[in-house]
Amino acid sequence: MTADPVAIARDLIRCPSVTPEDGGALGFLQGLLEQAGFTVHRTIFTEPGTVPIDNLYARIGLAKPNLLFAGHTDVVPAGNEAAWSHPPFAGEVAGDILYGRGAVDMKGGIACFVAAALDYLAANGGKPKGSLSLLITGDEESVAVNGTIKLLKWAAERGQTFDHCILGEPSNVEVLGDTIKAGRRGSLNGTLIVTGRQGHVAYPERADNPIRGLITLMAALQAPLDEGSAHFSPSNLEFTSVDVGNTTVNLIPGEARARFNIRYNDRHSQAALKTLIEHRAQAAAGGRVHYTFEWQRSNADVFITKPGPFTDLAIAAIAEVTGRTPQLSTSGGTSDARFIKDYCPVLEFGLVGQTMHAVDERTPVADLIALTAIYRRIIEKYFA
Repeated sequence: MTADPVAIARDLIRCPSVTPEDGGALGFLQGLLEQAGFTVHRTIFTEPGTVPIDNLYARIGLAKPNLLFAGHTDVVPAGNEAAWSHPPFAGEVAGDILYGRGAVDMKGGIACFVAAALDYLAANGGKPKGSLSLLITGDEESVAVNGTIKLLKWAAERGQTFDHCILGEPSNVEVLGDTIKAGRRGSLNGTLIVTGRQGHVAYPERADNPIRGLITLMAALQAPLDEGSAHFSPSNLEFTSVDVGNTTVNLIPGEARARFNIRYNDRHSQAALKTLIEHRAQAAAGGRVHYTFEWQRSNADVFITKPGPFTDLAIAAIAEVTGRTPQLSTSGGTSDARFIKDYCPVLEFGLVGQTMHAVDERTPVADLIALTAIYRRIIEKYFA
């Protein structure tokens, strides 16, 4: 390798880029990429009520096909730094393990695809046989409104098109090479609000306790939504909080609320899912419970990149380096792939995710080297 993914990852970890701060991470990458011949753009996006976010888009080559690597340099807070065995932003290597916030999610992945791209260019006279692009945001770990979604639109408005994308999120479960994320379930948040009539607990006949109705509706809504589909596990609704705002022990409250999240598969659209939930509530209420729903806007819809030549290419590259044939998975939470899928087919493949967001986030140095080799082989096969 002409570029060292471990050194790049260490330098990135040493940039304290806790969302929304950049901490110098994008400037460091800009210097590396411009030196290799990339044209680099830095764009800052904002909107009312949000913090401005710095983003980076880089491209080398003008011809098709255009292979895109995507990721984010922002990280979650370190939490109690005293609980770490190595300082979270020191990027220390101990016992062949790289420690630091973002080592897995996902500065390590970015370091690997940058190193792979630089190595490929060095072996091919500094010019790809098509085009290589990098799209890196600083707004993935937060509300994700001033990052990838706007950067993709910005690029499209300037005539940039992509043929396929590898997103470097930590996709593997146990060992490098076991899992490719080929899709994600959608995510929808809502609040169930039941209204009653406030009163004294000693005179329940004069009141209408909304907690009773809330329990009835919650039980109905938690019934299975489906049995899964060809590429997805069953959809599920989980209540995440119940609140009546009542600090008085002898007062029946007038309102009760329950927040919930639904992770749904490709058997539902957001509109159809809302209708299903509302019909279930209506049946369970039986005209006796007074309720409403508040639905939050969601930009996390379900998607799948179905098996095909690009998937086969990625699987082959992974198998050649690791000796493992990865499984295609749609499990887990959301990622910026939900935005990228509107512009080109996208697969997620990165490091092993077991320590992401944890104290002592870490990755073996050997995994960084192997992941770089996998990305390098993907690039070579793609342009062959």
